Amino acid sequence: MNVEIISQENDLLELRVDNLTVAEILRVYLNENGIKFAAWRRDHLTKPVIFRIESSGKNVKKAISEAIASINKDLMVLSKISSK
Repeated sequence: MNVEIISQENDLLELRVDNLTVAEILRVYLNENGIKFAAWRRDHLTKPVIFRIESSGKNVKKAISEAIASINKDLMVLSKISSK
């Protein structure tokens, strides 16, 4: 999976992501964790996703790290449940 930073500021981050599933899961977790705005768009099916994240007062990189940690935690719970 490739991720490229397109633009970066304190409260704004735009990424180019080539995996739609990862972008959608991250969007859901960021919105649940109180980020101001997280959305993706795709200009064409053959093009990568452009993912925009905006926050008000919270560091965007820290918000992404927290969302990824939540995703990993939920995946571990699902893994334990499915292995029973």
